[in-house]
Amino acid sequence: MAKIKDIKFTLREYPYRKPFHITGSIATVAVNIEVQVQLKNDLVGYGEASPSFRVNGERPEMLLAMENQVREMLIGLDVRQYRQIFEITDRLTATPSLKAAVQFAVLDSLAQIYETPVSFLFGGAKKTLETDKTVGIDNLENRVKDAKQIFEEGFRIIKIKVGEHLREDVEAVQEIARVTKGAKYIVDANMGYTPKQAVEFAQEIYRSGIDIDVYEQPVYWADLDGLRFVRFNVPFPVAADESAKTKFDVLRLIKEEAVDYINIKLMKSGLSDALAITELAKAANLKLMIGCMSESSIGINQSVHFALGTGAFEFHDLDSHLLISEERFRGKFAQNGPEISIGEGWL
Repeated sequence: MAKIKDIKFTLREYPYRKPFHITGSIATVAVNIEVQVQLKNDLVGYGEASPSFRVNGERPEMLLAMENQVREMLIGLDVRQYRQIFEITDRLTATPSLKAAVQFAVLDSLAQIYETPVSFLFGGAKKTLETDKTVGIDNLENRVKDAKQIFEEGFRIIKIKVGEHLREDVEAVQEIARVTKGAKYIVDANMGYTPKQAVEFAQEIYRSGIDIDVYEQPVYWADLDGLRFVRFNVPFPVAADESAKTKFDVLRLIKEEAVDYINIKLMKSGLSDALAITELAKAANLKLMIGCMSESSIGINQSVHFALGTGAFEFHDLDSHLLISEERFRGKFAQNGPEISIGEGWL
């Protein structure tokens, strides 16, 4: 039987291996909601919500309080008709990370019925991907040390968090580039700069002879004029992250010609909007990267299968499970350094 019998939410806490510092935020623990969708045949699909108050206005207790509501919405529905379930869960506009978790748990249970990886339900475009790994904001010595260690671990795409102190950020990127020659760089300001500061930073880096593959969310999310100003005044491709939560946000970014890249995060949009954003970006000839919040391995699993299934992404920022401590790995994928892969046996 493919009908939903029960839905359960469980609060999970995962400590960071070291405090994770981005513009305006320092996290020491990830507090997530695990979602289980149980079918009448007793198969269980798993999803995970990683709520972000900074990005979505969500808190874990908000999501937990919605357990009965979600149960009432979905019990008795057939997961083989998952598009119907997607339409119903699209009503969860105030809790997009919960929408993502429920939608993926539905597909995870469906994939088990069909004995196939979830990525095949999305199209099965790829079986491997390469992720970056992130250097958080810290003093210069620690930033360089972390980047060097990441490079020595085999990662050739390094994400560098900036946005709090422009001069320190410039020096950090220069020193990181010096000790990681041959790497590619995604630089993420998390809305920390003014448009003029964002341009000044990029021009300084360019004059240093350093290339940035993606310059992510340099200005405040609602400042689309500022975002477009940066795009047309820096030598690097500019990406929207916090500015691109829903398909409607992305449609506006396209109309405004504000960015070169869209960073899709399932926690911002859910699977349903992520699918729509993928097609919008293709139609507008924009490039895509996929990112994460603070997901554990069971949450990153969602983005891994989405990315492999669609094959739509130039860059993959799927490293949050590497930054936290878990009792055991629960993703339905294999990881070897920066390479993430699945086989047909990964259900």
